[in-house]
Amino acid sequence: MSTAISVEHLSKAYRLGTIGGGTLSGDLSRWWAQVRRKPDPTLKIGQEHHARRVGEQFWALEDVNFDVQQGEVLGIIGRNGAGKSTMLKILSQVTAPTSGQIKVRGRIASLLEVGTGFHPELTGRENVFLNGAILGMTKAEIRRKFDEIVAFSECEDFIDTPVKRYSSGMYVRLAFAVAAHLEPEILVVDEVLAVGDAQFQSKCLGKMGEVSRGGRTVLFVSHNMGAVRRLCRRAVLLDGGRVSMVGECAEAIGQYLGLSNSTGIWRRTAAPPAGSPVCLTEVSLANKSGTLTSTLASTESFTLNITLDVSAPTPPMQVPVRITNHEGVVILTTSNVDHTRTLVALPEGRHRYQVTVPGNFLSPGTYSLLVAAHVPGFVLFDILENFNFTIEDTGTIASAIGDGRWGVVTPLLLWERIEESKGPARLLANEVKT
Repeated sequence: MSTAISVEHLSKAYRLGTIGGGTLSGDLSRWWAQVRRKPDPTLKIGQEHHARRVGEQFWALEDVNFDVQQGEVLGIIGRNGAGKSTMLKILSQVTAPTSGQIKVRGRIASLLEVGTGFHPELTGRENVFLNGAILGMTKAEIRRKFDEIVAFSECEDFIDTPVKRYSSGMYVRLAFAVAAHLEPEILVVDEVLAVGDAQFQSKCLGKMGEVSRGGRTVLFVSHNMGAVRRLCRRAVLLDGGRVSMVGECAEAIGQYLGLSNSTGIWRRTAAPPAGSPVCLTEVSLANKSGTLTSTLASTESFTLNITLDVSAPTPPMQVPVRITNHEGVVILTTSNVDHTRTLVALPEGRHRYQVTVPGNFLSPGTYSLLVAAHVPGFVLFDILENFNFTIEDTGTIASAIGDGRWGVVTPLLLWERIEESKGPARLLANEVKT
């Protein structure tokens, strides 16, 4: 299999702020500080200490290396600001690298900004031809695919209506339908599947799967880990502008979800919600021995500890906890009122809750916690989302089967053999009585 894309020592730097100090005295102060190798006096306090800032430059990418094989669907994942979109813009020749090079074999088409080039005064039909031409399709190619594009967008009844009268969902559906029917050798996709309702998103994923099965090379960026896992076998994890790992998709996703809280504890560092009498101050996970960690054994129980401060008496309220897997599927929901079903009014002071999840319950994999404090249907006092943790396989019954398909949960259920048969087995059909 030949290499479609080779990224070699790629780096990209951006200059921050405005050119010049705004005044002659500001420019002179900056120059004199540079001569004396002193900090720039025109910067804001703390600005010069940014980890990825060197002088007036911000390194969005630093020494990035990886290869993409022809016909491969490669995921590119990472937190906001990791450099994913910068990478794709360089690949698409929207911007140039500061150093390094990219070797490409084949024609590249990009789905970076869905809907770019749509004119609100033109009809949907006219915008299909306009947008298709912008994306590199010929007029004959657009005509040949026009009916398929319109059917995919589900906008048949409104195709001759100006798009300024479309809802936002209709607008994006039509734009994605045009972009999805490109036929390049290499397709670059940046977070464009989160369009429309759930049914249309499923259709988008199906279309992307069809593209990948057609033998085309695809670079796919998304924060939807379920979509990444479904479409990609390998993934590149970017962290702080550098490649953290290149490898199997499941391994990369697991490392990505563990980036935010490897110590197993979250403490509030920002200001509490304005005007809220309830504030979450600390959330942590501890294993069976009481050690705080975000990596937990599948066969052992673990505890979730929640601390919140109440500055004024509250109305009857609830503290819910929700656990979701990497695909966003809710595994369980529990709260401090599960048994009584009665909301509790909390007095002023510090309150602590502890929730125990039994061993042999969650399947090995990566999960995300949501913790909140609210009056259901009325007011949300505070919320913590995306507190990630990992369940490691330490000898579950499912893993003993050996096929790796664990399912959502792996509880130890009670099995009983009710009756032991003696003698040779007989066909029940011969014993049917009327």
